[in-house]
Amino acid sequence: MNCIIIDDEELARKLLENYAARLPHLEVLGSFKNPITALQMLQNQLADLIFLDIQMPELTGIEFLKTLQWSPQIILTTAYSEYAVESYALNVTDYLLKPFGFERFLQAVNKASQQIELRTPKTTPTIVSEAPSKTYQIIRADHKVHRVYHKDILYIQSMQEYAAYYTKNGRIVAFGSLKKLERELPNPPFLRIHKSYLINKDEVTALEGNLVHLNGEKIPIGGSYRESVKKQLF
Repeated sequence: MNCIIIDDEELARKLLENYAARLPHLEVLGSFKNPITALQMLQNQLADLIFLDIQMPELTGIEFLKTLQWSPQIILTTAYSEYAVESYALNVTDYLLKPFGFERFLQAVNKASQQIELRTPKTTPTIVSEAPSKTYQIIRADHKVHRVYHKDILYIQSMQEYAAYYTKNGRIVAFGSLKKLERELPNPPFLRIHKSYLINKDEVTALEGNLVHLNGEKIPIGGSYRESVKKQLF
């Protein structure tokens, strides 16, 4: 998601910038101390998400909201709780009451991400048997878009709301769930062997009890996956 920050307090802007920098799927396009300057930037580039203070000189956050010609996700960041009712009437995504910590910030960002996903039109895929299957995965992380070929992915580890891709060229951590990746990645060669691990079975060199040997590492096999994994590996 692309986002901007609008707050007349420098410390508040810095806090939001630091929090955003901890999320690989969130990119800050700009940080502004007044809405007027932000509007100038938004004439050329729209943002998916806006972190918006309410009490600001020249133009309040509420007034700024009413000027927008499109509907980004809005997370209000304010020290004043009395604006909550009015803000929700304007269909804001979340309302962060200062001071707030990273956990509360993350909850709001996840909510915005879910809302964006819900707005994205869903299409029913048409299956064409002659069409070649996709051979790579697009991964957005570290302010980059990575193209990683399936043959180069060794295994993927679940890290709560993130997934760590272990590839032949290093590790990439990105926002996403293992359950979703299990549906997206081809089987074979990808095989779920544990609630926290999805492996490329073409890279497995040995099976040792409840462990698979893969690229010099030993990955555990979950109890409920054991019989299925053994049948599919050897």
